[in-house]
Amino acid sequence: MLKYILLIVGFILLIKGADFFVDGSSAVAKRLKVPALIIGMTIVAMGTSLPETSVSVSASVLGKNDLAISNAVGSNIFNLMVVCGVCAVLCPMVIGKETLKKDLPFSIIVAGVLLALGTITGTVMRWGGIILLALFAFFLYMMISSAKKARDAGELTEEDEYKIMPVWKCLAFIIGGAAAIAVGGKMVVDGASDIARAFGMSDNLIGMTIVALGTSLPELVTSIVAARKGEVDMALGNVVGSNVFNILFVLGIASTISPIAFTMQNTIDTAVLIAMSLLVLILCLPKKKLLRWHGGLMLAVYAGYTTYIFMR
Repeated sequence: MLKYILLIVGFILLIKGADFFVDGSSAVAKRLKVPALIIGMTIVAMGTSLPETSVSVSASVLGKNDLAISNAVGSNIFNLMVVCGVCAVLCPMVIGKETLKKDLPFSIIVAGVLLALGTITGTVMRWGGIILLALFAFFLYMMISSAKKARDAGELTEEDEYKIMPVWKCLAFIIGGAAAIAVGGKMVVDGASDIARAFGMSDNLIGMTIVALGTSLPELVTSIVAARKGEVDMALGNVVGSNVFNILFVLGIASTISPIAFTMQNTIDTAVLIAMSLLVLILCLPKKKLLRWHGGLMLAVYAGYTTYIFMR
């Protein structure tokens, strides 16, 4: 029972810690006169991926590399098929041109780079991590440039949506949030590993299922709330951005700290992620939408693959 409590408390610390860290960081950025648009495209956009970052980096530091890879890839599959699938079932999603032409194809390329780095030597080496981080810097530059162009063209408005807090409160949110993320990440890794051993499950299996679900809760909750309000036009774009972040930044940092062994299971899971991404792209292309039956199909595909994971 203690292991399960450890896991649940860890997830709570991760999610709430990410919320506080983003709020504090956004407030500091606003005090420094950073435009709200840039804050949203960087700090807030990456905030929902902080749980994955904490878990994967903690796993890398502790030598539990199976958990590092499976958490990032498993979270990406969950984000794409379940988060977007649920949104599409609740309300058909209109997909933006940028998402179809650039973001989704780029996420497929990124997953392909990870697959190549892992299969060439059977390990994502430190130099591979540096390549991933360099690609992340390029992605960040392109994302901010695209946002600025959209604002200049009048497609986006500059809204003062981030509250300015007292300095002491900003620092408390940032330090407290970072501490909660760090502690929560270690608790999740330890709790998940203990449960895996108790049930004879591999770190890869529990990373692809329980940990992937837990660290993806911010994306799931946010997207369901948006779908219920009918505000789902950016849902796929946000998920794709989070998926790119998970591979380039999360695994880039983790593999730079400690080379990550890339097993046959990791190869299969990453290949499945690419195939699922291509499926979503194909579904979106004809009408630039994800319809309700598309969402149902995506959920069914995820359920089938999860069944396969438990059986392998």
